[in-house]
Amino acid sequence: MAEKVKLAVIYYSSTGTNYQFAQWAKEAGEAAGAEVKLVKVPELAPLSAIEANPAWHAHYKATVDVPTATIDDMVEADGLIFSVPTRFGVMASQMKQYFDTAGGAWGQGKLANKVVSAMTSAQNPHGGQEATILSLYTVMHHWGAIIAAPGYTDPALFAAGGNPYGTSASISQDGEIIGADAVKEAVGIQARRTVEVAGWVKKGLNG
Repeated sequence: MAEKVKLAVIYYSSTGTNYQFAQWAKEAGEAAGAEVKLVKVPELAPLSAIEANPAWHAHYKATVDVPTATIDDMVEADGLIFSVPTRFGVMASQMKQYFDTAGGAWGQGKLANKVVSAMTSAQNPHGGQEATILSLYTVMHHWGAIIAAPGYTDPALFAAGGNPYGTSASISQDGEIIGADAVKEAVGIQARRTVEVAGWVKKGLNG
């Protein structure tokens, strides 16, 4: 029997949207037969800033038991899915800081050939969602990773906006994911594709 693909779903979320994406990705990855680990990158914001935003503070407290991501989580995985909010058209600083601590693993070639994919959210459709995902992929090009973008591999992706780089969603003023059912399906498609491609790579490397 072939060894299971190891998938790490690594996210940052302030008010819960990207945590929801990560949970959906974990469910879909497990359904596709992968061994999935869901972890969050460390929070950098001061507690005073978090407490000043009720939604942020509530999510912070609700996810206190979610394991914190380490670089080993990436090293040990075959596939990686990142979910992070858009901040002024680029990834949130918490995720960037996490990547910035990966120099040692990168220097030893331990991040090469990882199959990677990314997703994001913003408050409006043109708030830099595509740019955010592409900024994550820029990092991963330096690793020598293999990007498993969803592209237009499934017609259902169009219902969630048809972002070929990775699932993205807009968030309403009350913090709800617009078109949540379609977004969930798109996340599932992307997660299954990541597991599938990681399986091909894993088999090839071990063959």
